[in-house]
Amino acid sequence: MAQTATQTTSGTSYPIDIWGLLIALAMVMVASGLSWLMHLGIGKTLLWSACRALVQLCAMGFIMGYVIKSGNPWLVLILITGMLVAAVQITLSRAKGVPKGLAGPVLLSLVITMLLMISMVTELVIRPHPWYAPQLVVPLTGMLLGNTVSALAVGLSRFYESMKERRNEVDTLLALGATRWEAARPSIISSIRLGLLPTTASLASSGIVTIPGMMAGQVIAGGDPLNAAKYQFVILASIAALTLLADTLIMVMVYRTCFTADDQYRDKPVVEHRKRNR
Repeated sequence: MAQTATQTTSGTSYPIDIWGLLIALAMVMVASGLSWLMHLGIGKTLLWSACRALVQLCAMGFIMGYVIKSGNPWLVLILITGMLVAAVQITLSRAKGVPKGLAGPVLLSLVITMLLMISMVTELVIRPHPWYAPQLVVPLTGMLLGNTVSALAVGLSRFYESMKERRNEVDTLLALGATRWEAARPSIISSIRLGLLPTTASLASSGIVTIPGMMAGQVIAGGDPLNAAKYQFVILASIAALTLLADTLIMVMVYRTCFTADDQYRDKPVVEHRKRNR
């Protein structure tokens, strides 16, 4: 069945009907079947993830549609808060080998960096009216959070893995009088660099090798290609800055978990919650 094109103010868009969604899901089923034939062991996970993504994306589409139509800033705030809470859970579930109790630091780093970047992009770059424009703020938050969550998970995993690998080096540095920060600094730098690799790769290849998702989506929806390119660059630049800030902030907050109060290396990192006497 042929799709019916829809005219927009700047071009032609091509809406996807239920058959298009079913065909896309069928492609995943074929890939899952191939995985089963080759005994890869990822077929069920792939199919389940695709079904889950379809449901979640459609649900978010309905929710965003309602929020955009309502134009209520409180609904925008509630939706973003829910996204932040979910981002913390996803970050901790993806990070491997991290101690329990990091939900607070992860949430704090996301809130601080997200508020900073969203404020700068909306108020200094795009300048929408009203300032909380749901059709801009909500998708922008989702794109920034998605990339930051991956970077934080990779960075946290790499940090604790590196500290274990460098245990003898860390003990030696501490014995020679180094501070906890100085002993942990090589692992911190390594984790931040690793978390930034996907972002720097995207920046380098955008426009030559790949047409990123936001730009491609706007063009497919009938938007002006040049304006879509400008939006995409703003997003990539924001992601790069946000990733670096969030990774640095979380490292500053968690590196102490690898040390005891007496500045000794701790085999099992622990998040301490102590009340200080004033």
